[in-house]
Amino acid sequence: MTSAQVDNNGNDAVRGEASEEGYERGLGSRQVQMIAIGGAIGVGLFLNAGANIAKAGPSLILMYAVAGVIIFFIMRALGELLLYRPVSGSFAEYSREFLGPFFGYFTGWTYWLLWVVTGMAELTAAAIYINYWFPEIPQWVSALVFLVVLFVANLISVKLFGEIEFWFSMIKVTAIIGMIVIGLGVLTFGFSAAGDTAAVSNLWAFDGFFPKGIGSSLMTLQGVMFAYLAVELVGVTAGESENPEKTLPKAINTLPWRIALFYVGALTVILCVVKWTEFAPGVSPFVKAFAVIGIPAGAGIVNFVVLTAALSSCNSGMYSTGRMLRTLADSGEAPKAFNKLSVTKTPALAIGVSVLFMGIGVVLNYVVPDKAFEYVVSVATGAGIWTWLMILISHVRYRRAVDAGRLPASSFPAPGGATGSWIAIVFLLFVTGLIAYDHEARVSLYVMAGWAAALGVGWLVLKSRSPEVTARRDPDLEKVG
Repeated sequence: MTSAQVDNNGNDAVRGEASEEGYERGLGSRQVQMIAIGGAIGVGLFLNAGANIAKAGPSLILMYAVAGVIIFFIMRALGELLLYRPVSGSFAEYSREFLGPFFGYFTGWTYWLLWVVTGMAELTAAAIYINYWFPEIPQWVSALVFLVVLFVANLISVKLFGEIEFWFSMIKVTAIIGMIVIGLGVLTFGFSAAGDTAAVSNLWAFDGFFPKGIGSSLMTLQGVMFAYLAVELVGVTAGESENPEKTLPKAINTLPWRIALFYVGALTVILCVVKWTEFAPGVSPFVKAFAVIGIPAGAGIVNFVVLTAALSSCNSGMYSTGRMLRTLADSGEAPKAFNKLSVTKTPALAIGVSVLFMGIGVVLNYVVPDKAFEYVVSVATGAGIWTWLMILISHVRYRRAVDAGRLPASSFPAPGGATGSWIAIVFLLFVTGLIAYDHEARVSLYVMAGWAAALGVGWLVLKSRSPEVTARRDPDLEKVG
Protein backbone atom coordinates (compact mmCIF):
# COMPACT_ATOMS: atom_id res chain seq x y z
CA MET A 1 0.00 0.00 0.00
CA THR A 2 1.09 3.52 -0.58
CA SER A 3 2.23 5.61 2.33
CA ALA A 4 0.18 8.61 1.37
CA GLN A 5 -3.52 8.53 0.56
CA VAL A 6 -6.12 11.14 -0.16
CA ASP A 7 -8.96 11.31 2.32
CA ASN A 8 -12.61 12.04 1.55
CA ASN A 9 -12.01 15.78 1.74
CA GLY A 10 -9.25 15.61 -0.83
CA ASN A 11 -6.48 16.18 1.70
CA ASP A 12 -3.34 14.11 1.92
CA ALA A 13 -3.63 11.70 4.79
CA VAL A 14 -0.07 10.65 5.41
CA ARG A 15 0.43 7.33 7.09
CA GLY A 16 3.90 6.41 8.17
CA GLU A 17 3.03 3.68 10.64
CA ALA A 18 1.43 0.46 9.51
CA SER A 19 -1.23 0.75 12.21
CA GLU A 20 -2.80 3.59 10.23
CA GLU A 21 -3.66 1.20 7.41
CA GLY A 22 -6.77 0.35 9.41
CA TYR A 23 -5.57 -3.10 10.47
CA GLU A 24 -5.63 -4.17 14.08
CA ARG A 25 -2.24 -4.78 15.64
CA GLY A 26 -3.38 -8.15 16.92
CA LEU A 27 -0.27 -10.32 16.45
CA GLY A 28 1.93 -10.55 19.53
CA SER A 29 5.60 -11.54 19.68
CA ARG A 30 4.72 -15.16 20.53
CA GLN A 31 2.50 -15.46 17.45
CA VAL A 32 4.89 -13.70 15.05
CA GLN A 33 7.70 -15.98 16.21
CA MET A 34 5.66 -19.12 15.60
CA ILE A 35 4.34 -17.85 12.24
CA ALA A 36 7.96 -17.38 11.22
CA ILE A 37 8.91 -20.85 12.49
CA GLY A 38 5.83 -22.51 10.98
CA GLY A 39 6.49 -20.81 7.67
CA ALA A 40 9.77 -22.68 7.44
CA ILE A 41 8.11 -26.07 8.04
CA GLY A 42 5.56 -27.34 5.56
CA VAL A 43 4.44 -30.22 3.41
CA GLY A 44 7.62 -29.68 1.38
CA LEU A 45 9.62 -31.12 4.29
CA PHE A 46 7.14 -33.71 5.54
CA LEU A 47 6.31 -35.23 2.12
CA ASN A 48 8.44 -33.97 -0.77
CA ALA A 49 11.74 -34.72 0.98
CA GLY A 50 11.14 -38.44 0.36
CA ALA A 51 11.34 -38.03 -3.42
CA ASN A 52 14.36 -35.74 -3.11
CA ILE A 53 16.23 -38.24 -0.90
CA ALA A 54 15.65 -40.87 -3.60
CA LYS A 55 17.19 -38.48 -6.16
CA ALA A 56 20.12 -37.10 -4.18
CA GLY A 57 20.76 -39.43 -1.24
CA PRO A 58 22.48 -37.90 1.82
CA SER A 59 23.69 -34.92 -0.25
CA LEU A 60 20.16 -33.52 0.11
CA ILE A 61 21.30 -32.33 3.55
CA LEU A 62 23.88 -30.09 1.86
CA MET A 63 21.27 -28.79 -0.61
CA TYR A 64 19.00 -27.74 2.27
CA ALA A 65 21.94 -26.06 4.02
CA VAL A 66 23.01 -24.09 0.92
CA ALA A 67 19.43 -23.06 0.13
CA GLY A 68 19.00 -22.11 3.80
CA VAL A 69 21.87 -19.61 3.56
CA ILE A 70 20.19 -18.05 0.51
CA ILE A 71 16.86 -17.87 2.35
CA PHE A 72 18.62 -16.04 5.19
CA PHE A 73 19.98 -13.47 2.70
CA ILE A 74 16.46 -12.99 1.34
CA MET A 75 14.96 -12.57 4.79
CA ARG A 76 17.61 -10.09 5.96
CA ALA A 77 16.98 -8.05 2.82
CA LEU A 78 13.25 -8.12 3.58
CA GLY A 79 13.93 -7.30 7.22
CA GLU A 80 15.86 -4.16 6.30
CA LEU A 81 12.99 -3.01 4.08
CA LEU A 82 10.37 -3.82 6.73
CA LEU A 83 12.09 -1.71 9.38
CA TYR A 84 12.52 1.10 6.85
CA ARG A 85 8.75 1.11 6.32
CA PRO A 86 6.55 -1.73 7.72
CA VAL A 87 3.42 -2.19 5.61
CA SER A 88 1.04 -5.11 5.18
CA GLY A 89 1.43 -6.57 1.71
CA SER A 90 5.04 -5.46 1.77
CA PHE A 91 6.50 -7.22 -1.29
CA ALA A 92 4.16 -5.50 -3.73
CA GLU A 93 4.63 -2.16 -2.04
CA TYR A 94 8.45 -2.29 -2.12
CA SER A 95 8.39 -3.43 -5.77
CA ARG A 96 6.13 -0.47 -6.54
CA GLU A 97 8.38 1.99 -4.74
CA PHE A 98 11.77 0.84 -6.01
CA LEU A 99 11.01 -0.73 -9.41
CA GLY A 100 7.88 1.05 -10.57
CA PRO A 101 4.08 0.67 -10.51
CA PHE A 102 3.98 -2.25 -12.97
CA PHE A 103 6.28 -4.37 -10.79
CA GLY A 104 4.17 -3.64 -7.71
CA TYR A 105 1.06 -4.67 -9.63
CA PHE A 106 2.73 -7.82 -11.03
CA THR A 107 4.24 -8.88 -7.71
CA GLY A 108 1.01 -8.35 -5.77
CA TRP A 109 -1.06 -10.44 -8.16
CA THR A 110 1.65 -13.11 -8.45
CA TYR A 111 1.91 -13.49 -4.67
CA TRP A 112 -1.88 -13.77 -4.59
CA LEU A 113 -1.66 -16.52 -7.24
CA LEU A 114 1.05 -18.31 -5.23
CA TRP A 115 -1.16 -18.65 -2.17
CA VAL A 116 -4.34 -19.45 -4.09
CA VAL A 117 -2.71 -22.39 -5.89
CA THR A 118 -0.95 -23.46 -2.69
CA GLY A 119 -4.30 -23.35 -0.92
CA MET A 120 -5.77 -25.56 -3.65
CA ALA A 121 -3.03 -28.15 -3.20
CA GLU A 122 -3.06 -28.09 0.60
CA LEU A 123 -6.85 -28.50 0.85
CA THR A 124 -6.68 -31.54 -1.38
CA ALA A 125 -3.74 -32.92 0.62
CA ALA A 126 -5.63 -32.39 3.90
CA ALA A 127 -8.63 -34.28 2.54
CA ILE A 128 -6.39 -37.19 1.53
CA TYR A 129 -4.90 -37.30 5.04
CA ILE A 130 -8.41 -37.46 6.57
CA ASN A 131 -9.09 -40.49 4.35
CA TYR A 132 -6.34 -42.31 6.27
CA TRP A 133 -8.67 -42.50 9.28
CA PHE A 134 -12.07 -42.13 7.59
CA PRO A 135 -11.90 -43.66 4.10
CA GLU A 136 -15.69 -43.56 3.80
CA ILE A 137 -15.80 -39.72 3.82
CA PRO A 138 -15.68 -38.31 0.24
CA GLN A 139 -12.56 -36.26 -0.37
CA TRP A 140 -14.46 -33.16 -1.47
CA VAL A 141 -16.48 -33.11 1.76
CA SER A 142 -13.37 -32.94 3.95
CA ALA A 143 -11.84 -30.26 1.73
CA LEU A 144 -15.05 -28.18 1.87
CA VAL A 145 -15.29 -28.43 5.66
CA PHE A 146 -11.67 -27.31 6.13
CA LEU A 147 -12.19 -24.46 3.64
CA VAL A 148 -15.24 -23.13 5.49
CA VAL A 149 -13.77 -23.50 9.00
CA LEU A 150 -10.53 -21.70 8.14
CA PHE A 151 -12.43 -19.02 6.21
CA VAL A 152 -14.63 -18.25 9.24
CA ALA A 153 -11.58 -18.17 11.53
CA ASN A 154 -9.85 -15.66 9.25
CA LEU A 155 -12.95 -13.45 9.25
CA ILE A 156 -13.33 -13.33 13.03
CA SER A 157 -10.04 -11.57 13.83
CA VAL A 158 -6.33 -11.48 13.13
CA LYS A 159 -5.79 -12.62 16.74
CA LEU A 160 -7.67 -15.86 16.05
CA PHE A 161 -5.65 -16.40 12.86
CA GLY A 162 -2.46 -15.90 14.87
CA GLU A 163 -3.62 -18.27 17.61
CA ILE A 164 -4.54 -21.04 15.15
CA GLU A 165 -1.22 -20.62 13.37
CA PHE A 166 0.62 -20.68 16.70
CA TRP A 167 -0.79 -24.09 17.63
CA PHE A 168 -0.41 -25.54 14.13
CA SER A 169 3.24 -24.51 14.22
CA MET A 170 3.66 -25.88 17.74
CA ILE A 171 2.48 -29.33 16.57
CA LYS A 172 4.92 -29.31 13.62
CA VAL A 173 7.85 -28.16 15.77
CA THR A 174 7.10 -30.75 18.48
CA ALA A 175 6.97 -33.55 15.89
CA ILE A 176 10.33 -32.63 14.39
CA ILE A 177 12.05 -32.18 17.75
CA GLY A 178 10.56 -35.52 18.85
CA MET A 179 11.94 -37.19 15.72
CA ILE A 180 15.41 -35.72 16.36
CA VAL A 181 15.45 -36.74 20.04
CA ILE A 182 14.23 -40.28 19.31
CA GLY A 183 16.68 -40.62 16.40
CA LEU A 184 19.60 -39.50 18.56
CA GLY A 185 18.50 -41.99 21.19
CA VAL A 186 18.52 -44.81 18.61
CA LEU A 187 22.00 -43.75 17.41
CA THR A 188 23.42 -43.39 20.93
CA PHE A 189 21.85 -46.30 22.79
CA GLY A 190 20.92 -48.62 19.91
CA PHE A 191 17.37 -49.33 21.09
CA SER A 192 14.43 -50.24 18.79
CA ALA A 193 14.34 -52.31 15.62
CA ALA A 194 16.59 -49.76 13.90
CA GLY A 195 19.31 -49.92 16.56
CA ASP A 196 21.48 -52.51 14.78
CA THR A 197 21.65 -50.65 11.45
CA ALA A 198 21.54 -47.02 12.60
CA ALA A 199 24.93 -45.32 12.26
CA VAL A 200 26.42 -41.99 11.20
CA SER A 201 28.31 -43.93 8.51
CA ASN A 202 24.97 -44.38 6.69
CA LEU A 203 25.60 -40.88 5.34
CA TRP A 204 28.41 -42.15 3.10
CA ALA A 205 28.43 -45.96 3.27
CA PHE A 206 26.07 -46.53 0.31
CA ASP A 207 27.76 -45.16 -2.85
CA GLY A 208 29.08 -42.08 -1.04
CA PHE A 209 27.61 -38.73 -0.02
CA PHE A 210 26.66 -37.96 -3.66
CA PRO A 211 25.38 -41.41 -4.75
CA LYS A 212 23.64 -40.15 -7.89
CA GLY A 213 26.25 -37.51 -8.76
CA ILE A 214 26.42 -33.78 -8.05
CA GLY A 215 24.19 -33.01 -11.06
CA SER A 216 21.33 -35.08 -9.66
CA SER A 217 21.76 -33.40 -6.27
CA LEU A 218 21.57 -29.93 -7.83
CA MET A 219 18.33 -30.87 -9.60
CA THR A 220 16.68 -31.26 -6.19
CA LEU A 221 17.19 -27.55 -5.44
CA GLN A 222 13.86 -26.64 -7.03
CA GLY A 223 12.06 -29.00 -4.62
CA VAL A 224 14.17 -27.71 -1.73
CA MET A 225 13.20 -24.11 -2.53
CA PHE A 226 9.52 -25.13 -2.58
CA ALA A 227 9.97 -26.46 0.96
CA TYR A 228 11.14 -22.99 2.04
CA LEU A 229 8.17 -21.16 0.48
CA ALA A 230 6.28 -19.10 3.10
CA VAL A 231 9.28 -18.02 5.19
CA GLU A 232 8.57 -14.56 3.76
CA LEU A 233 5.08 -14.63 5.35
CA VAL A 234 6.48 -12.73 8.33
CA GLY A 235 6.69 -9.75 5.94
CA VAL A 236 2.95 -9.87 5.32
CA THR A 237 2.33 -9.74 9.09
CA ALA A 238 4.29 -6.48 9.46
CA GLY A 239 1.22 -4.22 9.38
CA GLU A 240 -0.49 -6.24 12.11
CA SER A 241 2.41 -6.88 14.48
CA GLU A 242 2.11 -5.19 17.88
CA ASN A 243 5.73 -4.07 17.91
CA PRO A 244 7.36 -4.64 14.49
CA GLU A 245 10.61 -2.92 15.51
CA LYS A 246 11.27 -5.72 18.03
CA THR A 247 9.34 -8.76 16.82
CA LEU A 248 10.41 -8.75 13.15
CA PRO A 249 14.21 -8.63 13.68
CA LYS A 250 13.92 -11.34 16.34
CA ALA A 251 11.86 -13.58 14.03
CA ILE A 252 14.29 -13.11 11.12
CA ASN A 253 17.48 -13.50 13.16
CA THR A 254 16.34 -16.84 14.55
CA LEU A 255 15.93 -18.21 11.00
CA PRO A 256 19.44 -19.80 10.76
CA TRP A 257 18.99 -22.01 13.82
CA ARG A 258 15.47 -22.95 12.69
CA ILE A 259 16.82 -24.10 9.33
CA ALA A 260 19.77 -25.86 10.98
CA LEU A 261 17.49 -27.70 13.42
CA PHE A 262 14.31 -28.42 11.49
CA TYR A 263 15.73 -29.14 8.05
CA VAL A 264 19.42 -29.98 8.25
CA GLY A 265 19.22 -31.52 11.73
CA ALA A 266 16.07 -33.58 11.14
CA LEU A 267 17.24 -34.93 7.76
CA THR A 268 20.71 -35.76 9.13
CA VAL A 269 19.24 -37.78 12.00
CA ILE A 270 16.71 -39.54 9.73
CA LEU A 271 19.38 -40.49 7.19
CA CYS A 272 21.64 -41.81 9.96
CA VAL A 273 18.82 -43.96 11.36
CA VAL A 274 17.45 -45.17 7.99
CA LYS A 275 19.61 -45.90 4.91
CA TRP A 276 18.84 -43.47 2.10
CA THR A 277 18.18 -46.38 -0.28
CA GLU A 278 15.01 -47.21 1.64
CA PHE A 279 13.27 -43.94 0.78
CA ALA A 280 10.95 -43.54 -2.20
CA PRO A 281 8.80 -40.79 -3.77
CA GLY A 282 5.39 -40.36 -2.17
CA VAL A 283 6.52 -41.65 1.23
CA SER A 284 7.20 -39.17 4.02
CA PRO A 285 10.72 -39.58 5.48
CA PHE A 286 9.15 -39.09 8.91
CA VAL A 287 6.59 -41.87 8.37
CA LYS A 288 9.36 -44.17 7.12
CA ALA A 289 11.66 -43.37 10.04
CA PHE A 290 8.91 -43.92 12.65
CA ALA A 291 8.01 -47.21 10.93
CA VAL A 292 11.63 -48.48 10.89
CA ILE A 293 12.14 -47.50 14.54
CA GLY A 294 8.91 -49.33 15.35
CA ILE A 295 7.02 -46.66 17.29
CA PRO A 296 3.39 -47.73 17.94
CA ALA A 297 0.86 -45.67 15.96
CA GLY A 298 3.80 -43.81 14.43
CA ALA A 299 2.14 -43.57 11.02
CA GLY A 300 -1.03 -42.17 12.57
CA ILE A 301 0.93 -39.60 14.57
CA VAL A 302 2.83 -38.40 11.51
CA ASN A 303 -0.38 -38.34 9.46
CA PHE A 304 -1.89 -35.97 12.05
CA VAL A 305 1.22 -33.77 11.94
CA VAL A 306 1.18 -33.61 8.14
CA LEU A 307 -2.55 -32.78 8.27
CA THR A 308 -1.80 -29.79 10.52
CA ALA A 309 1.01 -28.74 8.15
CA ALA A 310 -1.44 -28.68 5.22
CA LEU A 311 -4.10 -26.79 7.20
CA SER A 312 -1.47 -24.37 8.48
CA SER A 313 -0.40 -23.59 4.91
CA CYS A 314 -4.00 -23.12 3.80
CA ASN A 315 -4.69 -20.88 6.82
CA SER A 316 -1.66 -18.75 5.93
CA GLY A 317 -2.83 -18.66 2.33
CA MET A 318 -6.18 -17.15 3.25
CA TYR A 319 -4.44 -14.57 5.42
CA SER A 320 -1.93 -13.62 2.71
CA THR A 321 -4.31 -13.47 -0.26
CA GLY A 322 -6.74 -11.23 1.59
CA ARG A 323 -4.02 -8.75 2.57
CA MET A 324 -2.41 -8.74 -0.87
CA LEU A 325 -5.76 -8.20 -2.63
CA ARG A 326 -6.45 -5.26 -0.33
CA THR A 327 -3.02 -3.83 -1.13
CA LEU A 328 -3.81 -4.06 -4.86
CA ALA A 329 -7.21 -2.43 -4.35
CA ASP A 330 -5.64 0.36 -2.31
CA SER A 331 -3.32 1.04 -5.25
CA GLY A 332 -6.19 1.02 -7.75
CA GLU A 333 -4.99 -2.27 -9.28
CA ALA A 334 -7.97 -4.34 -8.10
CA PRO A 335 -11.65 -3.46 -7.51
CA LYS A 336 -12.05 -0.80 -4.80
CA ALA A 337 -14.50 -3.01 -2.89
CA PHE A 338 -11.54 -5.17 -1.78
CA ASN A 339 -10.16 -2.19 0.13
CA LYS A 340 -12.87 -2.34 2.80
CA LEU A 341 -12.26 -3.76 6.26
CA SER A 342 -14.91 -5.53 8.30
CA VAL A 343 -15.87 -4.51 11.83
CA THR A 344 -13.22 -6.99 13.05
CA LYS A 345 -10.55 -5.14 11.02
CA THR A 346 -10.10 -7.97 8.47
CA PRO A 347 -10.35 -7.61 4.65
CA ALA A 348 -13.41 -9.89 4.59
CA LEU A 349 -14.42 -9.49 0.92
CA ALA A 350 -10.82 -9.90 -0.30
CA ILE A 351 -10.46 -13.09 1.75
CA GLY A 352 -13.85 -14.33 0.54
CA VAL A 353 -13.02 -13.96 -3.14
CA SER A 354 -9.65 -15.67 -2.63
CA VAL A 355 -11.38 -18.55 -0.83
CA LEU A 356 -13.79 -18.92 -3.78
CA PHE A 357 -10.81 -19.44 -6.09
CA MET A 358 -9.34 -21.97 -3.65
CA GLY A 359 -12.71 -23.72 -3.77
CA ILE A 360 -12.41 -24.01 -7.55
CA GLY A 361 -9.15 -25.82 -6.87
CA VAL A 362 -11.00 -28.39 -4.76
CA VAL A 363 -13.27 -29.10 -7.73
CA LEU A 364 -10.34 -29.24 -10.16
CA ASN A 365 -8.37 -31.61 -7.97
CA TYR A 366 -11.46 -33.81 -7.73
CA VAL A 367 -11.77 -34.27 -11.50
CA VAL A 368 -8.21 -34.03 -12.87
CA PRO A 369 -5.47 -36.69 -12.52
CA ASP A 370 -2.93 -36.83 -9.69
CA LYS A 371 -0.41 -34.90 -11.79
CA ALA A 372 -2.41 -31.74 -11.06
CA PHE A 373 -0.91 -31.61 -7.53
CA GLU A 374 2.65 -31.63 -8.92
CA TYR A 375 1.82 -28.95 -11.46
CA VAL A 376 0.30 -26.73 -8.78
CA VAL A 377 3.44 -27.15 -6.66
CA SER A 378 5.72 -26.17 -9.56
CA VAL A 379 3.59 -23.10 -10.34
CA ALA A 380 3.79 -22.06 -6.67
CA THR A 381 7.60 -22.42 -6.80
CA GLY A 382 7.79 -20.22 -9.91
CA ALA A 383 5.63 -17.55 -8.28
CA GLY A 384 7.71 -17.80 -5.10
CA ILE A 385 11.00 -17.29 -6.97
CA TRP A 386 9.53 -14.15 -8.61
CA THR A 387 8.50 -12.80 -5.19
CA TRP A 388 11.94 -13.44 -3.70
CA LEU A 389 13.65 -11.80 -6.68
CA MET A 390 11.50 -8.69 -6.25
CA ILE A 391 12.42 -8.50 -2.55
CA LEU A 392 16.14 -8.78 -3.40
CA ILE A 393 16.14 -6.30 -6.30
CA SER A 394 14.09 -3.83 -4.23
CA HIS A 395 16.66 -4.18 -1.46
CA VAL A 396 19.55 -3.50 -3.85
CA ARG A 397 17.77 -0.35 -5.10
CA TYR A 398 16.99 0.74 -1.54
CA ARG A 399 20.64 0.39 -0.47
CA ARG A 400 21.72 2.51 -3.43
CA ALA A 401 19.23 5.21 -2.39
CA VAL A 402 20.46 5.11 1.23
CA ASP A 403 24.12 5.32 0.15
CA ALA A 404 23.25 8.31 -2.04
CA GLY A 405 21.49 10.01 0.88
CA ARG A 406 18.05 9.97 -0.78
CA LEU A 407 16.39 7.71 1.81
CA PRO A 408 16.77 7.19 5.57
CA ALA A 409 18.69 4.13 6.75
CA SER A 410 16.82 1.21 8.27
CA SER A 411 17.33 0.28 11.92
CA PHE A 412 17.88 -3.35 10.83
CA PRO A 413 20.49 -3.28 8.04
CA ALA A 414 21.41 -6.50 6.23
CA PRO A 415 24.99 -7.64 6.99
CA GLY A 416 27.26 -6.94 4.05
CA GLY A 417 24.85 -4.48 2.50
CA ALA A 418 23.57 -5.56 -0.91
CA THR A 419 26.23 -8.30 -1.37
CA GLY A 420 24.02 -11.03 0.08
CA SER A 421 21.15 -9.92 -2.14
CA TRP A 422 23.32 -10.18 -5.27
CA ILE A 423 24.43 -13.70 -4.29
CA ALA A 424 20.81 -14.73 -3.73
CA ILE A 425 19.71 -13.22 -7.07
CA VAL A 426 22.33 -15.27 -8.94
CA PHE A 427 21.30 -18.41 -7.02
CA LEU A 428 17.59 -17.96 -7.81
CA LEU A 429 18.35 -17.43 -11.51
CA PHE A 430 20.39 -20.66 -11.39
CA VAL A 431 17.42 -22.53 -9.86
CA THR A 432 15.17 -21.08 -12.58
CA GLY A 433 17.59 -22.52 -15.13
CA LEU A 434 17.31 -25.93 -13.41
CA ILE A 435 13.50 -25.72 -13.66
CA ALA A 436 13.79 -24.96 -17.37
CA TYR A 437 16.11 -27.95 -17.80
CA ASP A 438 13.73 -30.35 -16.02
CA HIS A 439 11.06 -31.40 -18.55
CA GLU A 440 8.50 -32.15 -15.81
CA ALA A 441 8.98 -28.91 -13.84
CA ARG A 442 9.23 -26.83 -17.02
CA VAL A 443 5.42 -26.56 -17.15
CA SER A 444 5.59 -23.97 -14.36
CA LEU A 445 7.54 -21.61 -16.64
CA TYR A 446 4.89 -22.01 -19.34
CA VAL A 447 2.15 -21.22 -16.82
CA MET A 448 4.10 -18.21 -15.50
CA ALA A 449 4.57 -16.94 -19.09
CA GLY A 450 0.80 -17.18 -19.64
CA TRP A 451 0.19 -15.48 -16.30
CA ALA A 452 2.61 -12.67 -17.23
CA ALA A 453 0.84 -12.18 -20.58
CA ALA A 454 -2.56 -12.00 -18.85
CA LEU A 455 -1.28 -9.46 -16.29
CA GLY A 456 0.34 -7.47 -19.12
CA VAL A 457 -3.01 -7.17 -20.89
CA GLY A 458 -4.65 -6.22 -17.59
CA TRP A 459 -2.04 -3.51 -17.05
CA LEU A 460 -2.65 -2.02 -20.51
CA VAL A 461 -6.39 -1.93 -19.85
CA LEU A 462 -5.78 -0.33 -16.45
CA LYS A 463 -3.46 2.22 -18.01
CA SER A 464 -6.02 3.24 -20.63
CA ARG A 465 -8.86 3.53 -18.09
CA SER A 466 -7.02 4.96 -15.09
CA PRO A 467 -3.66 6.44 -16.14
CA GLU A 468 -3.23 8.05 -12.72
CA VAL A 469 -3.12 4.56 -11.13
CA THR A 470 -0.22 3.42 -13.31
CA ALA A 471 1.82 6.57 -12.73
CA ARG A 472 4.78 6.40 -10.35
CA ARG A 473 3.99 7.84 -6.92
CA ASP A 474 6.46 8.86 -4.25
CA PRO A 475 5.80 7.26 -0.85
CA ASP A 476 6.10 8.93 2.50
CA LEU A 477 9.76 8.49 3.34
CA GLU A 478 9.46 8.93 7.07
CA LYS A 479 11.72 6.40 8.74
CA VAL A 480 9.90 3.82 10.85
CA GLY A 481 11.86 1.88 13.43
